[in-house]
Amino acid sequence: MKSLYQFIIKPYKDRYENKVKINNKELIVNTSIEHHLFVSKKAVVVSTPAAYNTNIKVGDKIYVHHNIFRRYYDMKGKEKNSSTYFKDDLYFAYPEQIYMYNNKCHLDYCFVSPIKQIDDFSTSKEREHFGILKYSNKSLERVGLSPGALITFTPNSEFEFIINGERLYCMKSNDIAITHEYEGNEKEHNPSWAQGS
Repeated sequence: MKSLYQFIIKPYKDRYENKVKINNKELIVNTSIEHHLFVSKKAVVVSTPAAYNTNIKVGDKIYVHHNIFRRYYDMKGKEKNSSTYFKDDLYFAYPEQIYMYNNKCHLDYCFVSPIKQIDDFSTSKEREHFGILKYSNKSLERVGLSPGALITFTPNSEFEFIINGERLYCMKSNDIAITHEYEGNEKEHNPSWAQGS
């Protein structure tokens, strides 16, 4: 079973990640099927496209766009699968909807760790639009940007992911606007709720 241009994938565990464990009890933190923050972004590759070769292989763990597994209500209030649904918990994914495979960035995507706010008068816990590059890609490495670089990214370019217990922002290479020298007071901001994921 192969698609011509798309990957066929399935959720890594469930379609939604809306449960947390507290003192051996499970708590549901969201019951809305439409809220994108709780849609799972982890998947497993079932089949690769027939039309071209790819470094992504069957069985690889990947991170994908949240709308692939998302459900919604149509105009009549009937619950529906997304347009990417194929059958039997299988879904189609275009290459552009895959952000990472086997801890390697796909295409021109990269992942950035937010950093803690150092301004005592700010109510935000993070420095807005600042981060540390965690996972780079070939185009960034060609211009000398490797993991650990302190960067500024453009507004509204980031998408939140939890990868290996870390809260990271996914963005495209051209969303990185500026690189900085370290001042010595930069620390990654990884909230405790992300570490148990």
